[in-house]
Amino acid sequence: MSEKSLYTATADTQSDNATTERTKKTGDGGEHHQLPDQTRLTTAQGIPVADNQNTSRAGARGPALLEDFHFREKIFHFDHERIPERVVHARGYGAHGYFEATEELSDLTCAHLFQERGRKVPAFVRFSTVAGNKGSFDLARDARGFAVKLYTEDGNWDIVGNNIPVFFIQDAMKFPDLVHSVKEAPDRAFPQAQSAHDNFWDFISLMPEAMHMVMWTMSDRGIPRSFRFMEGFGVHTFRFVNAEGDGQFVKFHWKPKLGLQSVLWNEAVKINGADPDFHRRDLWNAIEAGDYPEWELGIQVFDDAFADDFPFDVLDATKLIPEEDVPVRIVGRLILDRVVDNFFAETEQVAFCTQNIVPGIDFTNDPLLQGRNFSYLDTQIKRLGGPNFTHIPINAPKCPFHHFQQDGHMAMHAPKGRANYEPNSWEKGGPRADPDTGFRPYPEQIGGEKRKARPESFADYYSQARLFYQSQTSIEQTHIADALVFELSKVKTPVIRERVVSHLLLIDKGLANEVVDGLGMSSMPDAAIPAKEPVEGLEPSDALSILKNGPGSFAGRKFGILATDDIADTLLDGLRSAIENVGGMVEIIAVNVAGIVTKDGQSVAADEKIDGAPSVLFDAVAVIATQDGAEALAEMLPAKDFVSDAFGHAKFIAYTDPAKALFEAAGVHETDDGMFQLSSKGDIDGFIAKLSELRFWDRISDGK
Repeated sequence: MSEKSLYTATADTQSDNATTERTKKTGDGGEHHQLPDQTRLTTAQGIPVADNQNTSRAGARGPALLEDFHFREKIFHFDHERIPERVVHARGYGAHGYFEATEELSDLTCAHLFQERGRKVPAFVRFSTVAGNKGSFDLARDARGFAVKLYTEDGNWDIVGNNIPVFFIQDAMKFPDLVHSVKEAPDRAFPQAQSAHDNFWDFISLMPEAMHMVMWTMSDRGIPRSFRFMEGFGVHTFRFVNAEGDGQFVKFHWKPKLGLQSVLWNEAVKINGADPDFHRRDLWNAIEAGDYPEWELGIQVFDDAFADDFPFDVLDATKLIPEEDVPVRIVGRLILDRVVDNFFAETEQVAFCTQNIVPGIDFTNDPLLQGRNFSYLDTQIKRLGGPNFTHIPINAPKCPFHHFQQDGHMAMHAPKGRANYEPNSWEKGGPRADPDTGFRPYPEQIGGEKRKARPESFADYYSQARLFYQSQTSIEQTHIADALVFELSKVKTPVIRERVVSHLLLIDKGLANEVVDGLGMSSMPDAAIPAKEPVEGLEPSDALSILKNGPGSFAGRKFGILATDDIADTLLDGLRSAIENVGGMVEIIAVNVAGIVTKDGQSVAADEKIDGAPSVLFDAVAVIATQDGAEALAEMLPAKDFVSDAFGHAKFIAYTDPAKALFEAAGVHETDDGMFQLSSKGDIDGFIAKLSELRFWDRISDGK
């Protein structure tokens, strides 16, 4: 679309043809341009803005241009608008560990890390929510940051990604608008850490490029059970470059060794009330117990020929490459084995920058990545007090480093000697650039007009959103519909709901019907007009489903035993041992924290008191009670909630026969195949075998 097409013609320049051209509101990439009614958009200097959707670049698919003053001013102000916490990803939690290369990749990359199998480097990882502030809760429906800092022999390499492989927007120009829309409204400062409000959905309904990401965040991926049970993605397409200068495209994946797991929305709401630090506590406790979280690093590598033939643009951050098209190759492992010594000094002060790459890795012209490379450095300079944030130990490289940078706010280094410039002729003149081992960009051919534009290859907004939805199980699809109904029920403006549904019709008509019915809308709106017709016949990708990738084990999960006095020692000890033998963690819950005394007189301390340990905090539960104990529990609301929630959330439940008194009081009048009566130690094995399935979905066949 030409630059003139962004504005309605003025009266003295109008002609029929000019008017038709100038009233267009859709760019070549399908992006939506809103034209001025009375007030035109300007920079802070009052300069009129022609395009608020795209960064200036060299050719529609070329790199971003540093001269784009509107982009730089907009991002600069956004980076500096919140003091002192991060603008996004404010609520985070970090841990130390190491990365080990399990494959030698010298044919693909000259990155020192991958030149030898078994090579290890220190690592620091920070997980986070995106929208909430530092004081928000862990189980918000949100994307999760998954940022990895690898302290390599050639400097720090930051893989700054999320637990979702795509993003809401295609151009970094729109990042301030996206975040402003999802944050609390500026006039009332709520809602906090949630997207269920008018501003977010108003923005999304006018930015259909976000619909793929919306499917992910409305799915179970938006409420993970734990950091330990979620994937991580580099999001963007990067390049591997080998020693000969040959390059191939690469995408990065982190695969959790414990498998994938999420919670139900009703659970998330209750967990946030019972333990708003649920994810933090889970990571800390696992590491302290020696149950070290582990992920495998996988890569998707492909060449220009594949990129040219792929039906979507590999530079578009709202798109993914299905694993069925390019299998993920496992090349390393990441293990977290040490908690931080000081939360502020490490987790709060750690600074990740997408620009931090090492020789053998290079960027592509992904317009979102190009903008992040500017924004992240600018953000850290503001947040951490100046240009010397790399002097902070958590950010400093662990390899030797030498440069001529000096002074500045909070400088911790004291350079020696007279040489602070290069070239110089002094005997001790300092470091010099090394053309043999230094970083060199991949010599990609660049050409095209200098303009604000988006390529037409970015314009398909719905095909991959449909692919994601149709790759889910029926249970997961129900959760997506329920999430959309919940979120849009908080939207007070009917026309916004209608616009969202108009996009859903292009993703899946059945989904749109469920949302319309759930909202009680009187009629179905017309479908949105796509900027580019969606691709038909895409094959579902099983890798996109959580339930299709079940862990097959209870390892790393938590089991809660609600116990009363006088229970059989063999049953309690046998159940606890069986859970621990399959890698699970066990907590004892009792009427009071002093614990219980078993039938044989054994004193068993309680980990939690019943009103402090609802069943939502556990992956499966047992009620081991005597008749007197069960009748006493039946009089306690927390105990009844413990049972009714576990049943309603489709968890596997073990119980002794007397516990039925509690079940009856809690409204659970019939048992099912997800409930196991334990009469003796011999009954435990069958129950343990079922725990690998994590939930008994048949109990709630509609997935709610």
